[in-house]
Amino acid sequence: MKRIKLLALFSLAGLASMAGPAVVYGPDSLLRVSVDVEEGRPLYSVSYGGKVFVEPSPLGFVADVGDFATGMACKDVKTRSISESYTLDRCKTSAVDYRANELKVTLVNRDGKPVDVTFRVSRNDVAFRYELPRYGETGSVVIRSEATGFDFPEGTTTFLTPQSDAMIGWKRTKPSYEEEYTADAPVSARSQYGHGYTFPCLFRVGGDGWVLVSETGVDGRYCASHLGDAAPGGLYTVAFPMPGENNGNGTVEPAFALPGATPWRTLTVGPTLKPVVETTVPWDVVEPRFTSEHKYSYGRGTWSWILWQDASINYDDQAAYVDLAAAMGYEFVLVDNWWDRNIGRDKMARLVDYARSKGVGVFLWYSSSGYWNDIEQSPTNIMDDPVSRKREMRWLRGLGVKGIKVDFFGGDKQETMRLYEAILSDADDNGLMVIFHGCTLPRGWERMYPNYVGSEAVLASENLVFNQHFCDNEAFNACLHPFIRNAVGCMEFGGTVLNKRLNRTNDGGTERKTTDVFEIATAVLFQNPVQNFALAPNNLDDAPAPLIDFMRDVPTTWDETVFIDGYPGKYCLLARRRADRWYVAGANATAEPLTLTVSLPMMAKGDKAVCYTDDKERRPSVSTLTVKNPAKVKLTMQPSGGVVLVK
Repeated sequence: MKRIKLLALFSLAGLASMAGPAVVYGPDSLLRVSVDVEEGRPLYSVSYGGKVFVEPSPLGFVADVGDFATGMACKDVKTRSISESYTLDRCKTSAVDYRANELKVTLVNRDGKPVDVTFRVSRNDVAFRYELPRYGETGSVVIRSEATGFDFPEGTTTFLTPQSDAMIGWKRTKPSYEEEYTADAPVSARSQYGHGYTFPCLFRVGGDGWVLVSETGVDGRYCASHLGDAAPGGLYTVAFPMPGENNGNGTVEPAFALPGATPWRTLTVGPTLKPVVETTVPWDVVEPRFTSEHKYSYGRGTWSWILWQDASINYDDQAAYVDLAAAMGYEFVLVDNWWDRNIGRDKMARLVDYARSKGVGVFLWYSSSGYWNDIEQSPTNIMDDPVSRKREMRWLRGLGVKGIKVDFFGGDKQETMRLYEAILSDADDNGLMVIFHGCTLPRGWERMYPNYVGSEAVLASENLVFNQHFCDNEAFNACLHPFIRNAVGCMEFGGTVLNKRLNRTNDGGTERKTTDVFEIATAVLFQNPVQNFALAPNNLDDAPAPLIDFMRDVPTTWDETVFIDGYPGKYCLLARRRADRWYVAGANATAEPLTLTVSLPMMAKGDKAVCYTDDKERRPSVSTLTVKNPAKVKLTMQPSGGVVLVK
């Protein structure tokens, strides 16, 4: 009874009624959102601790049923508090207690048509969306464009990756969310291709703190969006896909049935990077799209293609990687492109049986289609066709395959979002997990789809093989992802390379610049429920035995994640917990040794932890660290090196 009263009082304290601007605070009253209408234009602003993080920014959209960005007036304001507890089994945390205050502002346009703008504000997160009723006999809507914007204060710098041109790159497969980041750029900088930036987008608001902008809840009822280039003064607005995506197939304007709603746009705000790394907002505001009769389990996998490439897609080499997975105690092996041609369907049944005899499950690769790019790698023209897809998935179920990896999607249009959802739905009917590659950012999908187990949507490990430039920049990129890409969704990176050279015989090709300890640290820094590591059979003999033992035990799902220290592109130190075991992992992208004195609240005085570090010659060293003062633990990372503690 006391708890109910406290919640009611808290709601009254956290929500201010409409008397001028409508205002809503987070549960601790530090995060504040204000909504107003000025000269017919709806605006919102965001502050934290009395400091402005987002200046008055536009709301609204233009649709086939009317203009909802100009000529608007406020009709009503409603408030409520939200308290929900839920679990996740594929993320950086397993149990979430979501507490937020909601502000629903009903606006009417000059034709008298209403729309609700709903804001949910928690301690460090803002989520908002547009909710449309049915307009008389009109039961559907097409959104022509959005006015939704994010206007940052003067002095803000950015950590962004550009949206590429459509239908460029290898086999005309872009955009694929695999462009390079620029760190600490001014908001006045133009994007590389002139199309703005892909979500998520990280902003440093001078010395006041940080804002991470993204979206969640995107499914087949909307397109995926991004930010356009900033207008003078720092205003970014939401942009829809380009007409050329998907080889010109499909509209760029999303449509849905009424009543209906747009996806949630999200902002994570704080004076430090801690709320950015630890945010759960991508999952807080979404609901499962369907339930499953299947129970899925996750884990580690081996993957021949990343080092041995196309020539390894044959029965004997795949059997060797099954043996590697078994030796490591891994749950899966991923068989990549060309398996249908080079192994064949009959022999694939033998391989799946062999893997099963070793306690290893099999994932098989597929192209997403064939009509929006020039991909030759097969199997093609199956996953985009409902009839072929259903038939193929029934065959996979009969074989005992555990999941599929689907590659080379064509863009962010609504028709592509429908394809993602259709693949997930049909796969679940057959008990198959799904990894997406060459794809869009996941937007709340870990909670929305029970068989979704990861997306690439990042400049991932394959690029280390393709070009020395990416090896030279591996540390820089690795020290970005926990703050940006991996903060909002699973990231199927396929990393942790222990070969010194990135080829089959460990004696040619590109050269890794990072230390071995850096590489095992990324197994903790990067999170995906099914992580296919870039280990090779030779690593059982030529890699340091303690590091192989570490890789045998490292989890891929976590019960808790805690940010410790870091700066995007320079260094990162975070802690993750699985059951009662803590992993503290760090990576250093600077050119000098980095010594940090940090607080590790998960440790107590006298605790002992296994410590993996690099010596001054950048060779791995394993020792026991005894914690004298958990508030002042000294850790050193060598250039392009790392550190890992296990307690």
